[in-house]
Amino acid sequence: MKLTAIDKIILDSYASMVEALSGYLGSAYEISLHSLEDYNHSVIRIMNGYHSGRTEGAPLTDLAINMLKRIGDEGLSATSSYTSYNAVTRTGEHLKSSTIPILGEKGRVIGMLCINFYLDSPLTELIQSLTGTDRVQAEREYFAPSMADALSEAISEARNQVMQNPSISSANKNKELIKILYDKGFFKMKDAVASVAAALDISRNTVYLHIRSFQKDEKAH
Repeated sequence: MKLTAIDKIILDSYASMVEALSGYLGSAYEISLHSLEDYNHSVIRIMNGYHSGRTEGAPLTDLAINMLKRIGDEGLSATSSYTSYNAVTRTGEHLKSSTIPILGEKGRVIGMLCINFYLDSPLTELIQSLTGTDRVQAEREYFAPSMADALSEAISEARNQVMQNPSISSANKNKELIKILYDKGFFKMKDAVASVAAALDISRNTVYLHIRSFQKDEKAH
């Protein structure tokens, strides 16, 4: 199969996702990205390939070839049985697997994202894959019902942070609060300036003045 420039860009975008998924899921998962341009060297990115002994440049598997045949015969609906399935390797290792087709230009299947969870991995590795990360401090995350609610929660949290910091003078509290929201990207939201101005009981122009000051500082650095 000859891939177009757009097809290759799409596959490249999945390569970074493979690394991110591996970081999230852990070492008990082998994750591979395949290009269908060359079946003999289809693996273009792989994480934790030591499980199967594969590296970049490895060929397509027999199951993947079978999946492609079924897609050709029955359409993409045939992939439902490959979304989550149990597998056994030739060496007897048990896997929970998923093989996901990647669509390129004009809806062609141009690649595959394959995830293999090695169920026979040591218990400590399985537990680490399910629960652990390398980060010492947990991040706060608010699952808001709307973006307006998310902004309101962020304003409240920023206010608490500023008010509890005695090193911030009263005259600079609004500026520091706006800086917190700016650094977190909330001013990319539509109507964020108006919402922040209303919450702080200041003018929109004041909010814009602080934002321009932050932007100027960024350019200077």
